[in-house]
Amino acid sequence: MPARPLALTPVLALLVGLLAVLAPSAAHAADKDCSDFDTQKDAQVFFLANGGPDSDPHQLDGSDNDGLACESLPCPCYYGTDSPTSGTSTEPKVLRQKARVVSVVDGDTVKVRLANGKRRTVRLIGIDTPEVYGGVECGGKKASASAKRMLPRGTRVTLVSDSSQDRVDRYGRLLRYVIKGDRDINKAQVRRGWATVYVYDDTPFARVTGYRTAQRRAKADLLGIWRLCR
Repeated sequence: MPARPLALTPVLALLVGLLAVLAPSAAHAADKDCSDFDTQKDAQVFFLANGGPDSDPHQLDGSDNDGLACESLPCPCYYGTDSPTSGTSTEPKVLRQKARVVSVVDGDTVKVRLANGKRRTVRLIGIDTPEVYGGVECGGKKASASAKRMLPRGTRVTLVSDSSQDRVDRYGRLLRYVIKGDRDINKAQVRRGWATVYVYDDTPFARVTGYRTAQRRAKADLLGIWRLCR
């Protein structure tokens, strides 16, 4: 007498069917990387639509976990952490980027390596320090030394843009506040007396009030250039 079919055969058939449906999805979920996108914006939109920034199943955010996908791709770019909809801006008001200091150029300019590996020069927003190139001005070398003490090579920093200012100047330098831990290095240079408050093109930057207060205190305390260059 032939053996009777197992009673679980319909159940097994159902499981096999489900696996057949799910398998392509799993394969599809694993096959996306930055090379699949033409621009950073395309990658960011996909990233946000697939769980980002809380979840990153495709590993598009890399190792820095800053909520930005495929930063090495060309623009158009989208640095928001909410999925864009029609009528919304493709740029957030404030951009935050993780970086490491490569070197200090002078008292208000540093070179950094971004989390995506790119090297950029950063001009500190809102301050101006005495020159050390093209003619050394009073206090220039000490202003540079002050920046070097606060930002030795390898220091982890956060670069923060200002919505009232351009993000890049005419020389291609990033315009940023440089934040070390919870310390605003731009403002620290002013408070130490090695920088003065600088407002470009009569457009006050967001932190100008605090910077001016720091400058008044440094001047009253005869710190930095206020003592050295009188």
